[in-house]
Amino acid sequence: MKNLLRNVLGYGAMVVFIAGMFWAAGRLDWWAGWAFLAIVAVGYIGQNLFNWIRNPEVINRRGEMGEGTKAWDKICLVIFGLGFIAVPIVGALDSGRFGWSQMPWWCWFIGAAFFAIHILTLAWAMDANPFFEKTVRIQIDRDHHVADSGPYRIVRHPGYSSNIVGLILGWPFMLLSWWAFVPAVLCSIALVIRTALEDRTLHAELEGYSEYAKRTRYRLIPGIW
Repeated sequence: MKNLLRNVLGYGAMVVFIAGMFWAAGRLDWWAGWAFLAIVAVGYIGQNLFNWIRNPEVINRRGEMGEGTKAWDKICLVIFGLGFIAVPIVGALDSGRFGWSQMPWWCWFIGAAFFAIHILTLAWAMDANPFFEKTVRIQIDRDHHVADSGPYRIVRHPGYSSNIVGLILGWPFMLLSWWAFVPAVLCSIALVIRTALEDRTLHAELEGYSEYAKRTRYRLIPGIW
């Protein structure tokens, strides 16, 4: 329960921090911003509760940085985190304050649909993979083995796929900002690099992964890569 609360509070802190985008927006009557915050909060809290009910250990491990985390992964996480923060800030400056670009209001619902896919896929991946941690490492302390059920039958890194769908496609649309796609693309580049490095690590260090990769050919996008 302690770790569940820590994760929920962590996402709550994220939402509070993102609320700073109203400062960037320069006004409080920005409906897209309020709707964005509401769906992000409900989505992540709901996903955490679902996965905690199904497998509390996954939530517990997500709240920690395990021993043996790769040094390059820490760098990738910092780059991704900066882009993650920049998306709502740029969106607020554009859509909320300066109006650099004009996006139709109905695009918000496209973003919400992408975000819903992200949440559902993330919850599915965490449910199927008991080794779903926030950093890249070979979990020798937990008898790490290949997860190949659920979404892992479709792509080898469904968690990253869900992030690309939800954060990189969903967020800019929910913020009604074309300019928000700029930091979102930087986030996607960081995720692609991280996927390639993690895949190489698993091939080299995790028993059975090379055989699994022959069965599940694609890393992120079915039929493409």
